[in-house]
Amino acid sequence: MLWTLLSIVVAFAELIAFMSPDWLLGYPRSDASASGAGVDSGEYRPSLGLYSRCLRIGSRGVGVSCGPYAGTFGEVASGFWQAAMLFLAAGTLVLGGVACISIFSLCFQSILKKSLFNICGLLQAIAGLLLMVGLMLYPAGWGSEKVIQYCGTNALPFRPAMCSLGWAFYAAIGGTLASFLCAVLSAQAEIATSSDKVQEEIEEGKSLICLL
Repeated sequence: MLWTLLSIVVAFAELIAFMSPDWLLGYPRSDASASGAGVDSGEYRPSLGLYSRCLRIGSRGVGVSCGPYAGTFGEVASGFWQAAMLFLAAGTLVLGGVACISIFSLCFQSILKKSLFNICGLLQAIAGLLLMVGLMLYPAGWGSEKVIQYCGTNALPFRPAMCSLGWAFYAAIGGTLASFLCAVLSAQAEIATSSDKVQEEIEEGKSLICLL
């Protein structure tokens, strides 16, 4: 049960982080045009994600506007970010598939005589490796023109200058580490469900079994 719940949480965490614009927080700036427009005129920090961004549009009085800055995949800030997106999307997709399969593990524990937990654990380890590669490629794109607009002219690969890392980046790292934890827990789930006591309960027709 713990493995199933954690698998679902990890998949959602990676998906939300991937879609979030809060990977980089730009340097503080003031919006003079917001004065008198019904919007706070103090300093604010724009944010930049893999393919989206958040900016304050004070002249329209609508506050912070978030949305994609890239209309197509080719318009993503840099080639490194494009590669990072591919690896992160692949890892997230694998985790999502495992999360769906893990729900069915409450009803059956094998597919074609292969342990469901071992298969899912292997897939989660592979997903963790894909996510790790994506996270390593991401800071290599900090020298792009788009990042310079948000972080200043001193922005370089692996050096965000006046920017700081947003919560989405840390969430992606946490999800990556948790995916490896899930792979370890899958082995423990296999041991637990293959015990003699569990097999006796299954033979009696029970599908949801808790061991104390």
